[in-house]
Amino acid sequence: MLLSEFYCIFAIRQESESPLFKVQNCSIMSSRNYCLILAGGTGQRLWPLSRSAKPKQFLDFFGTGRTLLQQTYDRVSKFIEHDNIYISTNVQYLPLVYEQLPGVDDMHILEEPLRRGTLASVVWGMAMITKHDPQARVLVTPSDQLILQEDDYQSNMLEGLDFVGENGCLMVMGVKASRPETGYGYIQKDDEANESGICRVKAFSEKPSHAFAEMFVKDGGFLWNTGLQVFRADVLLDTVCRIVPEYQLGIPRLMADAESDDARLVPEVFQMLPNLSLAVGILERADNVYVKECSFGWADLGTWTSIHDDCPADANGNVIMDSRAYLYDCKDNVVRIPKGRTAVVKGLSDYVIAEEGDILMICPREEASAMRRMHTDTKFM
Repeated sequence: MLLSEFYCIFAIRQESESPLFKVQNCSIMSSRNYCLILAGGTGQRLWPLSRSAKPKQFLDFFGTGRTLLQQTYDRVSKFIEHDNIYISTNVQYLPLVYEQLPGVDDMHILEEPLRRGTLASVVWGMAMITKHDPQARVLVTPSDQLILQEDDYQSNMLEGLDFVGENGCLMVMGVKASRPETGYGYIQKDDEANESGICRVKAFSEKPSHAFAEMFVKDGGFLWNTGLQVFRADVLLDTVCRIVPEYQLGIPRLMADAESDDARLVPEVFQMLPNLSLAVGILERADNVYVKECSFGWADLGTWTSIHDDCPADANGNVIMDSRAYLYDCKDNVVRIPKGRTAVVKGLSDYVIAEEGDILMICPREEASAMRRMHTDTKFM
């Protein structure tokens, strides 16, 4: 019997006592800690800066000299061994990953021939990781986030990795919801938490209406979902098999193919897996999900509005992203202009002024739907 089949048949035995109060020992650079970086998204909500040919994770947003993907790799490699870090990306972006992370082993770059949602990406990553350590403790992270306090980030992630390693559960990382943001997911936390801020998840709410977002913030019992997850690899695979029947045959085949010489190439079974996100497919339906309330200066660089709300601004609330710009009688704008160009703006409020390649966009920040229409229109220009 394949080890993978064993995971699918037998559920992970849960401790009879509550795991919330178990002693945890955070150990930096534990050989059992792994990371899967998700870098296959298209980032269309930040058009025209982020485009399908070169999405936001491959861009240097703030003139640091490092792209968001590179910053993500740098961040996790401070507490996870280089040999334990994997990157999942669409086959279209392989050249960009090779260019930006030249020191990463080819076998640690997992290419996907088509987009099947984050659940398929994560399961394929777990198939590759479990051949080295079936009980690996894994951090799954997006590659397009802003983290301002990296020491706190590291300690929070290590606490989470140790907790799931000891207790055989799934965990999401949440941060305090400071405003009624409709572009974020929310996590309703249980009232009982341990000293590390870990408690059970009551419910998830993905991108609620403004009225519900306001209610969540006032309630105080909801956190923003950062998209950061930690779990033990075998527990995740077992949970997927129990909740999504289509994976009961797929996971053993993925794990068998992970042992082959060309395991870096995603097998054909990947194309037959359901198109689901990890959040909707598993986390919202599982009964063994915990949340850790974190504080490490997190921002999701998913929309122009989130960039305005979460990034440093001038005295008038204007966010100027590594650009040369002169603003007069302007407030609460976001400006991103290429090197060698200068923006001179007067009398605008709550706008995005963004130029990339052959496109200059000037648009109210809140009109995301209009941006999508523009994106479609420019394909035919």
